[in-house]
Amino acid sequence: MTAAPENTDKLIRIVKMTFEPSRVEDFQKMFDQVKDRIRGFEGCSFLELYQDRDEPSIFFTYSYWEDEQALNRYRHSDLFKEVWSQTKKGFREKPLAWSVAKRVSCP
Repeated sequence: MTAAPENTDKLIRIVKMTFEPSRVEDFQKMFDQVKDRIRGFEGCSFLELYQDRDEPSIFFTYSYWEDEQALNRYRHSDLFKEVWSQTKKGFREKPLAWSVAKRVSCP
């Protein structure tokens, strides 16, 4: 049986953020308050937040965007400016970000 072809059109954005341990709770509260607004932003079809199991001050956001233009509309929006201005206050290290395309999925 042949698997259905993957939808490789969506842009997947992964962002790694390392926080000062004392700022983790603040970030989690803030993210909980804005997650639905980010997910509801035009062009975003998926959003998850992950926390490293061994280093609880490291988080990853994982989001799907229609395309690069949709991600850029978000990155230039008032919502992003609001979220990022709060988020970056707690960083211990410079955040890292990747824009990737899905090639294989094994459900």
